[in-house]
Amino acid sequence: MKHTLTRFLDFFYPPFSRLMPLRTFRYAACGGGNALFGLFTYYIGYHYIFNKQVFDIGFFAFKPHMAALFSSSAITFVIGFLLNKYVVFTESYLRGRIQLFRYFLSFASNLVINYFLLKLLVEMLKWNAMLSQVITICIVIGISYLTQRHYTFKIKKG
Repeated sequence: MKHTLTRFLDFFYPPFSRLMPLRTFRYAACGGGNALFGLFTYYIGYHYIFNKQVFDIGFFAFKPHMAALFSSSAITFVIGFLLNKYVVFTESYLRGRIQLFRYFLSFASNLVINYFLLKLLVEMLKWNAMLSQVITICIVIGISYLTQRHYTFKIKKG
């Protein structure tokens, strides 16, 4: 599966080869696909699962855009780690459990950023939840690439 996906992505790389290295292209493709899937699951959660209503778990109540964020994030966490480990950053010298721990730390940081940006855009500025999530995803993707490349899936230089 890993080799099939890698070959598929690499087939589309030549037109982008002057713009970015192969690893960056793979990250953009995998991360973009995972972000779109995350946005899709966010939409389904917000509109249909949580039905734009508060989700009460007994000791805490989540606003629908936050409940959708956390449920979508749980799904994209697993997919994102597997794509980064086995397709994008295959040359990393770090052990899998170290990568997973670092990925979790990076993911949690990004989730906090996403949470506060959504709070700002949806609750304070009263923007549309879907538009706010799209804007937030664009910001978080840039931060995520830098942390994945230089921290989570470190590659020896030279």
